[in-house]
Amino acid sequence: MFFANLLGRLTTDALPHDAVTAFGALSIVGVGVAVPILLTVTKRWKWLWKEWLTSVDPKKVGVMYIIVALAMLLRGAADALLLRTQQATSVGGSNGVVDANHFQQIFSAHGTIMIFFVAMGLLFGLVNLIVPLMIGSRDVAFPTLNATSFWLFFGGMALVNLSLLVGEFSAAGWLAYPPLSELQFSPGTGVDYWIWSLQVAGIGSLLSGINFITTILTMRAPGMTLMKMPMFVWTVLGSMTMIAFAFPILTVTLTLLALDRTLGMHFFTADGGGNAMMYVNLIWAWGHPEVYILILPAFGVYSEVVATFARKRLFGYTSMVWATAAIVLLSFIVWLHHFFTMGAGADVNAFFGIMTMIIAIPTGVKLFNWLFTMYRGRIHFATPMRWFLGFVLIFTIGGMAGVLMSIPPVDFQVHNSLFLVAHFHMMIVGGVVFGFFAGLTYWFPKIFGFKLNERLGRYAFWCWLVGFVLAFVPLYALGLMGATRRLNHYDASLGWQQLFIVAGVGALIIAAGIGFQVLQLIVSIVQRDKNRDLTGDPWNGRTLEWSVPSPAPVYNFAIIPVVKDRDAFWAMKHARGEKAAPEYEAITMPRNTSVGMVIAVFATLAAFAIIWHIWWLAIAGAIGLVLTIVIRAYDDDTEFTLSAAKVAKLETARFAKEQA
Repeated sequence: MFFANLLGRLTTDALPHDAVTAFGALSIVGVGVAVPILLTVTKRWKWLWKEWLTSVDPKKVGVMYIIVALAMLLRGAADALLLRTQQATSVGGSNGVVDANHFQQIFSAHGTIMIFFVAMGLLFGLVNLIVPLMIGSRDVAFPTLNATSFWLFFGGMALVNLSLLVGEFSAAGWLAYPPLSELQFSPGTGVDYWIWSLQVAGIGSLLSGINFITTILTMRAPGMTLMKMPMFVWTVLGSMTMIAFAFPILTVTLTLLALDRTLGMHFFTADGGGNAMMYVNLIWAWGHPEVYILILPAFGVYSEVVATFARKRLFGYTSMVWATAAIVLLSFIVWLHHFFTMGAGADVNAFFGIMTMIIAIPTGVKLFNWLFTMYRGRIHFATPMRWFLGFVLIFTIGGMAGVLMSIPPVDFQVHNSLFLVAHFHMMIVGGVVFGFFAGLTYWFPKIFGFKLNERLGRYAFWCWLVGFVLAFVPLYALGLMGATRRLNHYDASLGWQQLFIVAGVGALIIAAGIGFQVLQLIVSIVQRDKNRDLTGDPWNGRTLEWSVPSPAPVYNFAIIPVVKDRDAFWAMKHARGEKAAPEYEAITMPRNTSVGMVIAVFATLAAFAIIWHIWWLAIAGAIGLVLTIVIRAYDDDTEFTLSAAKVAKLETARFAKEQA
């Protein structure tokens, strides 16, 4: 009895019982065992700790974000394949490969993982890697806070995957609407895992948003006014501003739902005086800005890629800035279109329908500006440019469907159907994921010092493009035929199976594209000496990140550049006159620290304990978190200085290597 109370509701019954979950759990355990063994055999523990786990260098933090995001992409893609397999086979007398409850868990996990731990991870990875370099800064405003944000993101990811090992994940959808997510209808730990994984990761995202707003506004190079910032930086500023305003809504919403489930309160339970519709309003007041939080930086990537590979200045820069600002504002006044069908009234629906149509205008401005940038340009069809062109096709189709759905009577017909699923994926995958793939390919040599294999990159792109069209265009037809979301079984007489099979084939082709990306990475690493970037400027770039060596040194810039043009590096390359000999100065940088990791460990432990009602552990985790912050506050030894002589020595060695 003592140990039972000690472990709350955690018992052996929480272990996996079905084959699919057991396989997932064994995969996680296998990786968890293999990685420490590999590190031990190669004697890399000390290197990993000093160079990566305790690093506050935003470039290394960005790489860790991307590694976690790509690992979760594999998990999310595996879930998608299971969903498509179930829908292609569970027809008539056949029940498919998983039962109904497990299908809903996979559905909920897929949406949660792809939004919070793939798209957000890729977003923050690229922002950490590129923004300080683009604005001519040596670091971010709050380096330790930045590392803490990553480790909180990692902790949220760990909780999602831990649900495979002990307990279950939410079966209430990826946004967990009440009353289904309330204790009466979801008494297990699944919704609690969902709440606390998002809560831990979401607080990390909020801290990152504040950090990068401060960085962009206060740490730009001399001469870089707001209207000389690269477009990627503008879109990141817009995205981080939305995070600062939207993520507190998510934090409060999750807290209220957790109080309902854990302490028996009634914020959203109708029979206790609560209001489930208030939850829907709150979650979408966060949720729709979240769509633009993700897509604005992808738009910024496209702006940099198109200008570079068209060999032209970005067309309509000022209008692009104002379009970004319009999207930031309008994204907060369209949330109700997500529940037109819930009885808000004709006047309210009309207002939000009109706002939804209007937000398409600044998006269209951006699209036409990219096309005009390409007009009469000397276009080089490298892999990043191909991702952009694929985006134009898919995003245009998805955007037209979105404008159609902004009309409330149309939305009444297709809202709860696969038509909406197809639209959403075309916006998020075709817009966000394609954009981040373009950015990763474009900036990869800046991050690691060598290019990715172009041929395998093209194969991956075509598999993604063809597979995506096959996977989601049939869903538009199925939605119009009446197929609903979260559908795990249907009658053979409906005639839907052929289209579901086509969609399943499309998912397999996308999986082949992911396989080519993995192969591309492996081949590129093996052939890295052949594809080294010794110039720092492999694409003939236009912005400041291409002015430093690849990979960039820990201090980014030995001498902070003075910006005189919007395309700062392009202007420097084409400036006339002799260049003065560099005069190096001492550089102060932050010391590595494990504080961020320790904070995240305590936060994740506390969250896990609340999920399982292990209250002593929750209290211990909270105390440990507070003590870590207090101890850090009294630590004055947080920086080190590179002398001017040391900087000169490093730069001289770098120049000698480039000329060799």
